[in-house]
Amino acid sequence: MRVHIVVFDGMDDLDVVGPFAVLGMAGRAGLGVSVRLTAPGDPPHATTRGGLPLHPEPWAPRDADVLLVPGGGYGQGDGAGVRAEIAEGRVPAALADAVRPDLVLASVCTGALLLAAAGVVTGRPCTTHHRAVGDLVEAGGVHVDARVVDDGDLVTAGGVTSGLDLALWLVERFRGPDAAERVQSALEYERREPLWLRAGEVAAR
Repeated sequence: MRVHIVVFDGMDDLDVVGPFAVLGMAGRAGLGVSVRLTAPGDPPHATTRGGLPLHPEPWAPRDADVLLVPGGGYGQGDGAGVRAEIAEGRVPAALADAVRPDLVLASVCTGALLLAAAGVVTGRPCTTHHRAVGDLVEAGGVHVDARVVDDGDLVTAGGVTSGLDLALWLVERFRGPDAAERVQSALEYERREPLWLRAGEVAAR
């Protein structure tokens, strides 16, 4: 499983670092997972909301099995974050161009609004931070009240810390429950519920 996390200025620190830590641990454990940071246009760096500088690798979505989009800065409206990226249009356009049958698009928190701007959530079950649910629905998404929502090639998670649950679910989906349990145990983290699957069921763990 090759996961590319899409970075941009003003993203939430934990939206990026949480999934990166989970997936990186899975890779180091020999579970067949790789993770990298990337950004359309190949900028030399991107800075999180908290001031953490990140250095993305070149944009190569065809090399990914999963493109994971963080959120952040959505409520502030101060020129950096999801709202600014939607207005600028570069990230949504690149995500829309990246769509292909064997690619999973995933998001944490208000990253779902970037996927909405890319036109990929219309009529689809999805979730986001609770404060952005109205905007997600207005953009065409069908909100599901769950921690992680898996609708096949679209996997979305709620706010901030749900990125940990999203990443662990991706490990389980691609590499099996034993692999996910191994990473979860090493992290000393307990996944929170619920998980909504494409069949419409809420899975209990």
